Amino acid sequence: MRKVAIIGAGSVVFCKTLMLDIMATPELQDTEFALMAPSKRRTPQVEAFAKRVIAENGLPSKVWVTTDRREALDGADFVIATFQIGGVKAFGYDYQIPYDHGVDQCIGDTLGPGGIFRALRSIPVTMDMAHDMEELCPDALLLNYVNPMAMICWALGKTNVQFVGLCHGVQTTMDLISGYVDVPKDEIDFLCAGINHMGWFLKLEHEARDLYPLLRERFEDPAYYANEKVRGEALRHFGYFMTESTGHLSEYLPYFRKNQKALDVYCDEPGFGGETGAYYQWCKMVEERFEGVDMLADEPTELPRRSVEYGSYIIEAMETDRQFKLNGNVINGGMITNLPADCCAEGPVYVDRLGLHKTVVGDLPSQCAALNLTNINVQRLAVEAALSGDPEQIVHACALDPLTAATLTLKEIRGMAADMLEAEKQWLPQFEGKTIRPTPTITIPEGIERAEVPVDPALAILARFGELLD
Repeated sequence: MRKVAIIGAGSVVFCKTLMLDIMATPELQDTEFALMAPSKRRTPQVEAFAKRVIAENGLPSKVWVTTDRREALDGADFVIATFQIGGVKAFGYDYQIPYDHGVDQCIGDTLGPGGIFRALRSIPVTMDMAHDMEELCPDALLLNYVNPMAMICWALGKTNVQFVGLCHGVQTTMDLISGYVDVPKDEIDFLCAGINHMGWFLKLEHEARDLYPLLRERFEDPAYYANEKVRGEALRHFGYFMTESTGHLSEYLPYFRKNQKALDVYCDEPGFGGETGAYYQWCKMVEERFEGVDMLADEPTELPRRSVEYGSYIIEAMETDRQFKLNGNVINGGMITNLPADCCAEGPVYVDRLGLHKTVVGDLPSQCAALNLTNINVQRLAVEAALSGDPEQIVHACALDPLTAATLTLKEIRGMAADMLEAEKQWLPQFEGKTIRPTPTITIPEGIERAEVPVDPALAILARFGELLD
């Protein structure tokens, strides 16, 4: 019997989905699930539901709950990470404080001030978990679902743990593309690569026919364009379709949320279509509505078809040698040759009994790589901040964020980061006793006598031309 440890099993609905996927796979039904969360506020609901499924379907699966991460990890064959450090309360700070400073986020879990601080909270816990794995289950594969995906996986790359970061952006985007080009999803051949939440569909073909001319034509039609303005604009100006919707993508580029005019034009759809604070408001509503309620009490126990999540298919491939292809998040290491080798890249990965096998994509189109790099720069600085505990590196990460830099001055960015660090310090032990250095505005009195310093050569040349013209 294989052991699957789920760290962060208080994520009730997602944990249920992953467990049902595994139990719905005949070759994986003899699985022992160790459900771990820091408290037993929600995990007993998942345990009770899983036991009902097991009993009513006559499965050999087992399930148990613990608050001890080491107990859950001990001897595990697979580890699934789904935790969120700080919960909705911390998420509220991630959204509200930047908003008060002028940075408007819709999702706030991948990049921007929200994504950076989510990484600062999550990376230390991730590293502790990884070190436990190195000791207690050194051969286990970690399936990471924790966001911000690229930053978490970048940090994991500094450990000896086998891991892959998983997201459903590619699968769900293929559903959209299928609808846009009127071709069944499973008949489309595609190649997608880049970084998490900014992966580029480099090839889209049906029976050797390039689907891009039709897709580009459709996005010139207002009836199609209206559904995905931001992703449509990226396609129109940069030439390729990517994996994230308007709510997400509008945060990763500097063009779409930097002022009210841009918001009105591109982010006017409700909810995740671009609405301010949509994801936080949704999470807050769910928490308040289901506080103290067993969300799974009335859930059907019949085994469903597997979801689009990759997790069960990866475990199946490694257990049965039934090869599976996915788009996974791994340390780049030459997979995408014009992105940094040490960053976390997302691209085609094959899985079989021997493990994970990256494929070499080569160079992305230059403009696509350049846009990825604007996000990779932030990811690098955020990971360094999380691991070093240096508060100045928080400022550096925020200052390089495309949306924040398009909206605020450096001084304003520093003030925002300082307020976030103060509000979230209970979840940021690596910064204990530290604050962000203030940089007061320097006032230049009228008529000040300037210090004698060497003249900038460009100014000197301009001055000399002025003298000659006189």
